[in-house]
Amino acid sequence: MKEISPNIVIDPLVRFGKPIIKGTRITVEEALGFLRSGMTYDEIYQEYELTPEQLRCVIDYAAAFVAGENVQQFRTMEA
Repeated sequence: MKEISPNIVIDPLVRFGKPIIKGTRITVEEALGFLRSGMTYDEIYQEYELTPEQLRCVIDYAAAFVAGENVQQFRTMEA
Protein backbone atom coordinates (compact mmCIF):
# COMPACT_ATOMS: atom_id res chain seq x y z
CA MET A 1 0.00 0.00 0.00
CA LYS A 2 1.32 3.43 -0.93
CA GLU A 3 -0.01 6.72 0.44
CA ILE A 4 -0.14 9.15 -2.48
CA SER A 5 -1.85 11.98 -0.64
CA PRO A 6 -3.01 12.44 2.96
CA ASN A 7 -5.61 9.71 3.63
CA ILE A 8 -5.51 8.55 -0.02
CA VAL A 9 -3.73 5.29 -0.82
CA ILE A 10 -3.17 2.91 -3.70
CA ASP A 11 -2.99 -0.81 -3.12
CA PRO A 12 -2.77 -3.01 -6.22
CA LEU A 13 -4.75 -5.68 -4.37
CA VAL A 14 -7.68 -3.39 -3.49
CA ARG A 15 -10.15 -2.02 -6.04
CA PHE A 16 -7.78 -2.73 -8.95
CA GLY A 17 -5.21 -0.27 -7.63
CA LYS A 18 -7.46 2.77 -7.88
CA PRO A 19 -6.92 5.55 -5.33
CA ILE A 20 -9.01 4.80 -2.25
CA ILE A 21 -9.72 6.49 1.05
CA LYS A 22 -7.31 5.02 3.60
CA GLY A 23 -8.99 2.48 5.86
CA THR A 24 -11.90 1.92 3.45
CA ARG A 25 -12.58 0.33 0.09
CA ILE A 26 -14.20 3.53 -1.21
CA THR A 27 -12.45 4.97 -4.25
CA VAL A 28 -11.85 8.65 -4.79
CA GLU A 29 -13.97 8.32 -7.92
CA GLU A 30 -16.90 6.92 -5.93
CA ALA A 31 -16.67 9.60 -3.26
CA LEU A 32 -16.68 12.33 -5.90
CA GLY A 33 -19.61 10.57 -7.54
CA PHE A 34 -21.57 10.77 -4.28
CA LEU A 35 -21.11 14.53 -4.31
CA ARG A 36 -21.84 14.81 -8.02
CA SER A 37 -25.10 12.89 -7.58
CA GLY A 38 -26.30 15.49 -5.09
CA MET A 39 -25.69 13.71 -1.79
CA THR A 40 -25.03 16.08 1.05
CA TYR A 41 -21.92 15.81 3.17
CA ASP A 42 -24.03 14.61 6.10
CA GLU A 43 -25.64 11.90 3.96
CA ILE A 44 -22.22 10.69 2.86
CA TYR A 45 -20.90 10.70 6.44
CA GLN A 46 -23.88 8.64 7.64
CA GLU A 47 -24.28 6.29 4.67
CA TYR A 48 -20.62 5.43 4.17
CA GLU A 49 -19.22 6.14 7.65
CA LEU A 50 -16.70 8.64 6.32
CA THR A 51 -15.36 11.51 8.36
CA PRO A 52 -15.30 15.14 7.26
CA GLU A 53 -11.49 14.89 7.16
CA GLN A 54 -11.61 11.91 4.78
CA LEU A 55 -13.97 13.72 2.42
CA ARG A 56 -11.79 16.85 2.52
CA CYS A 57 -8.80 14.69 1.58
CA VAL A 58 -10.72 13.33 -1.42
CA ILE A 59 -11.47 16.85 -2.60
CA ASP A 60 -7.89 18.01 -1.98
CA TYR A 61 -6.54 15.03 -3.93
CA ALA A 62 -8.89 15.64 -6.85
CA ALA A 63 -8.09 19.36 -6.91
CA ALA A 64 -4.35 18.66 -6.93
CA PHE A 65 -4.76 16.09 -9.69
CA VAL A 66 -6.76 18.49 -11.86
CA ALA A 67 -4.22 21.24 -11.20
CA GLY A 68 -1.55 18.95 -12.61
CA GLU A 69 0.35 18.32 -9.41
CA ASN A 70 2.07 14.93 -9.34
CA VAL A 71 0.61 14.03 -12.73
CA GLN A 72 3.84 12.28 -13.73
CA GLN A 73 3.55 10.05 -10.65
CA PHE A 74 0.08 8.90 -11.70
CA ARG A 75 1.10 8.27 -15.30
CA THR A 76 4.01 6.16 -14.15
CA MET A 77 1.74 4.05 -11.97
CA GLU A 78 -0.69 3.40 -14.85
CA ALA A 79 2.02 2.33 -17.28
